[in-house]
Amino acid sequence: MREVAALAGVSGKTVSRVINDDRYVSAEVRERVQRAIAELAYVPNMLSQTFRTGRDNAIGVAVPDLADPFFGAVVQAVTERARERSVAVLITSLGSRPQDEQPAAESLLRRHIAGLIVAPTSDDHRYLQPWRAGTAFVFIDRPPRHLAADAVVQDDAGGARAAVEHLLANGHRRIAFIGWDLTLTTIQHRRDGYRAALRSAGVPPDHRLERVLDPAVGPSAALAALSEVADPPTAIFSADSQTSIALVPELHARRNRGLALVSFGDFPMAAALRPSVSVVDQDPAALGDAAAERLFTRVDHPTRRLRRQIVMPVRLQVRQSSARPRVR
Repeated sequence: MREVAALAGVSGKTVSRVINDDRYVSAEVRERVQRAIAELAYVPNMLSQTFRTGRDNAIGVAVPDLADPFFGAVVQAVTERARERSVAVLITSLGSRPQDEQPAAESLLRRHIAGLIVAPTSDDHRYLQPWRAGTAFVFIDRPPRHLAADAVVQDDAGGARAAVEHLLANGHRRIAFIGWDLTLTTIQHRRDGYRAALRSAGVPPDHRLERVLDPAVGPSAALAALSEVADPPTAIFSADSQTSIALVPELHARRNRGLALVSFGDFPMAAALRPSVSVVDQDPAALGDAAAERLFTRVDHPTRRLRRQIVMPVRLQVRQSSARPRVR
């Protein structure tokens, strides 16, 4: 930077202002500095900046599965918002095992990032406490446990309730609930919404219709068990998009059963399938955008008083799969 400043005939601070796109630099001075940068092939040393400030010009994003379309859309939205601020984004996958969250998250935190957006898999986040002095945290999809931090979540119970109320309005009374992991707070809240909608309609929840998928077996065992219930379901509320993606091929293979379906969470090809799949649209891009906005607000104004939790609305997208039950 000193060589660039000498060649351009300015101070090192002026070079820094040009690099950081400070508007209080004249066009003539900016052009001289940019010519010197080009002539010397100068690249800013971000590592030295980190040493000076104690914090990198980067944020981290940690999600369970980068291949999941939902989290992929969240990451893309965060990246676009960070790009507007010329902030780098470091991304890691936490996996599905709760014990893997801490080492994966801390691998980013050791880079002295300015903030971390995390979709947690564990149920204890006290390990983040030592990092709070220099790092902003925003949780997405699920709130933190044993840690006071911002969270951007969805209306899980409300979305589930709207989905089941739609099925009830279409004449279904025997509605099954299927999900991957009932230890997750998001799935628990969706089950609460499912049960609340049934009770409001005067339909007692039947725990025989609530099933958890075994990843090793897939949906076939759950569907077989549901078909053996004395009064089998005519519809299924799928608690997450991963469950829905697993269910759809199996339901197509059992097309003579005529089971209706609503998925919490849209997924690729859901609208193109026949029948197209009704979904509770989570809008992951809006979720990621809101999380990034909150994170940068915390970075810029660490002492500002803000409500800790932001609840994003969800929307029922009615398609063909939630039609009225067939007459038997």
